[in-house]
Amino acid sequence: MTKNLHAHSISAAFALLTVAGLIALGASPARADHRCDDIANQLKSHIDGLKVGITAANTIYLSHPQASELSLGCSGRNFKNELYAKAHGRNPTPAFLDRVGSAAAIIFTVPKDNTLTGATRCIKRMGLLRGDTARMRYRRLDFECTRNKTEASIAISRRADE
Repeated sequence: MTKNLHAHSISAAFALLTVAGLIALGASPARADHRCDDIANQLKSHIDGLKVGITAANTIYLSHPQASELSLGCSGRNFKNELYAKAHGRNPTPAFLDRVGSAAAIIFTVPKDNTLTGATRCIKRMGLLRGDTARMRYRRLDFECTRNKTEASIAISRRADE
């Protein structure tokens, strides 16, 4: 009886320590890596009107008056970083594309002309003949543009192997 009671107390203590460890690990706030935080701070200092929001699941949410949705995705399994921007209307304004080009140039450390050209080409490829989704690769960056009846969005990423 005492051996059985001793075994139960050891297993109960082990279970309690395991639960305490899991709670301690789960209580830490969701944070992106430091490199991603540095990129978000660079974006904030270089682009007027940009605000850095919350961080959740390796995504830093940003806000800007010219974009209805803006986020910076940190390194994942298939990509290094990703910029996602959603315009207010179906046809994005040149000012919106300029902000997306500026942000992508800072994130991916390429010239702004290259990112602006890629974003503009991607948005212009959507249409009656090609449909509402356009995927393209330009200067080692992957562009994916989509639109629906009310809004258009663009996602720019770089593959993990580059």
